Amino acid sequence: MQKRKLGNSGLEVSALGFGCMGLNFLDGKGLDKKDAITLLRNAVERGITFFDTAEAYGPYTNEEIVGEGLQSFRKDVVIATKFGCKNARPTTGLDSRPETIRAVVEASLKRLRTDYIDLLYQHRVDPNVPIEDVAGTVKDLIQEGKVKYFGLSEASAKTIRKAHSIQPVTALQSEYSLFWREPENEIIPTLEELGIGFVPFSPLGKGFLTGTINSKLADVDRRNVIPRFSEENIKANLVLVDALSEIADQKNVTTGQLALAWILAQKPWIVPIPGTTKLHRLDENIGSTNIILTTAELAKINTIVNGITIVGDRYPEVLEKQIDRS
Repeated sequence: MQKRKLGNSGLEVSALGFGCMGLNFLDGKGLDKKDAITLLRNAVERGITFFDTAEAYGPYTNEEIVGEGLQSFRKDVVIATKFGCKNARPTTGLDSRPETIRAVVEASLKRLRTDYIDLLYQHRVDPNVPIEDVAGTVKDLIQEGKVKYFGLSEASAKTIRKAHSIQPVTALQSEYSLFWREPENEIIPTLEELGIGFVPFSPLGKGFLTGTINSKLADVDRRNVIPRFSEENIKANLVLVDALSEIADQKNVTTGQLALAWILAQKPWIVPIPGTTKLHRLDENIGSTNIILTTAELAKINTIVNGITIVGDRYPEVLEKQIDRS
């Protein structure tokens, strides 16, 4: 697989990463541990070297799966994890106090079966802890050898600049896709200016851009709490998928592959991290790295998307309030 560097940091990863959250935490019950580990190892065998987890996915169990699944490949892969959710539960609030960061890192190292974390993100910006203190704590952990690189998630341009002045930020992880393009306004230009890589999560619009969602979700699906996935809003937003499907059909690719290829075409330092629980979807996602979109095709996609208004918030209210808008 092709490789990409996350900004100016020198951290090189596969052009497509693997978002591990859904292995046990997202859509329904997820996979059992054995199958999840098998899928992770299949991803490595297919050239993926970049894996994303967090203590909050479970909580804790996702890191355990990733740790066991990747232990035998440890020197060949880059593992990213996160701190910042109070008691490792996003809905309970935020906690990025220095002592909490240190405690989380020690626990994550054990679950991940490693003595270092390649990329450590602040999961969400904590308004009660100065970002300078957060960056300073991670800087100390880097000097101690427990962490290699520092990242932020869903941070504003102002926060990114403040953190970067204390400890260089290697990557920002935020939602970005043809289903959510807000980062283009201010975030992407800031990252380009500062030489910071961009790691889009939900690059397939939490599965919506695959074209497999066209009606009400199953009751066990965690996306039911997201306004954008209400039955009414799904029907309204299908106009986007229908339009993309026409272009995908012309190129003999899937809409999901088209969506990933579009992201990869935006900047050479962008590395999306789609997740899946199915081997054939993993292969489909990887296939997107070989798709070349022409200037005309990119312009056509942009024209289509710019003419469509997506309906519904991307988070339930309790999580929407945690987004850094400073």
